[in-house]
Amino acid sequence: MIVWLNGTHGAGKTTTGPLVQQLLPDSRVLDAEKVGETLMDITPGLPGTDNFQHWPPWRTLVVETARRVLEYTGGTLVMPMTVLVERYWREISTGLAQHAIPVRHFVLHADQSTLRDRIEGDTVLGPSSFRLAHLEPYAEAARTWLHREAEVVDTTHLTPAQAALRIAEAVKG
Repeated sequence: MIVWLNGTHGAGKTTTGPLVQQLLPDSRVLDAEKVGETLMDITPGLPGTDNFQHWPPWRTLVVETARRVLEYTGGTLVMPMTVLVERYWREISTGLAQHAIPVRHFVLHADQSTLRDRIEGDTVLGPSSFRLAHLEPYAEAARTWLHREAEVVDTTHLTPAQAALRIAEAVKG
């Protein structure tokens, strides 16, 4: 099984993912961003883009990587990764379904003000115009498709540990 943690930057995916993993027996965290980083390291580089998710190989390799890891280890993969383009989510979720891999899709949500404050106050990554630029696309995805496709966990007033507990209980229950 895959527990996919979606949502925009500042929602708490990176912090919550390992906490969910600790609450689910036989689980591992697979960060699909690392697949993108591998593609970004190809030289000469792939066609220019502002987001590696626009590269079709990223979506296919995320499915294949998850499939192969689960085939090797079994258990559950916790995958914290923002996917705001519906077509990309469909490619990934359909690819996983074709391999009979069940997905529990959660969206970590917070209001825009909270997200902005978290991004601007991030002491690890620092303020980021890239992360701030995704707030409106997230809001649009949430309005149009994303919240219908997932179980929404509002993290506005939750700690990452509380959010992880809600997710783990939902998966176990």
